[in-house]
Amino acid sequence: MCRVWLYLFPALCALVLPGVHQVEGMEMLTPSELEAANGTDVRLKCTFKSTHPLSEETVSVSWSFRPLGKTAEESFFLYHGRAYPPDAGTFKGHAVWSGDVMKGDASITLQNVQFIFNGTYSCQVRNPPDFQGFAGEISLRVVQKVSFSEIAILAIAVGGSIGIVLLILIIYIVVRVFRRHDDDMGIEMENHKSKDQVL
Repeated sequence: MCRVWLYLFPALCALVLPGVHQVEGMEMLTPSELEAANGTDVRLKCTFKSTHPLSEETVSVSWSFRPLGKTAEESFFLYHGRAYPPDAGTFKGHAVWSGDVMKGDASITLQNVQFIFNGTYSCQVRNPPDFQGFAGEISLRVVQKVSFSEIAILAIAVGGSIGIVLLILIIYIVVRVFRRHDDDMGIEMENHKSKDQVL
């Protein structure tokens, strides 16, 4: 019984003491999955809502990355009053700030994405005294970039196949029309001969 009071007493005091501020959670919004072609740019969108006023001095943003199949996360981008992009590692020269904390936007853009960027990205925002319940997580999938020549080859193959089928169909229809016309002419000539013989 004594142990229960040891845990309950501080909680009860915090509720009744004057001057104690209630701490509320922040709401994070991120897409759960994104797909980007190798070599393109992709925006990792992370927006937030806070119950307290926003300012460049109080709001801080951190981004971390967990590679596909790994459990450890590495922090690679920070924002607090200004952007602190990575100056070493995988994301050096690739991660740039594209958000606006005063509008509740903590987004970054990954430029020239590579296959090693496959994994989960976590966006964490702090605006004291608000606390963040859960980090916004985005699963990024980098796919093979389709080159123009591959698209052209595919278009030519499909277009050529359709053209050949249409040509065969047109030839078939023309042959049928001419055969029918020849058959009609033959019947007409026979009818004309039989009328001549009767007379």
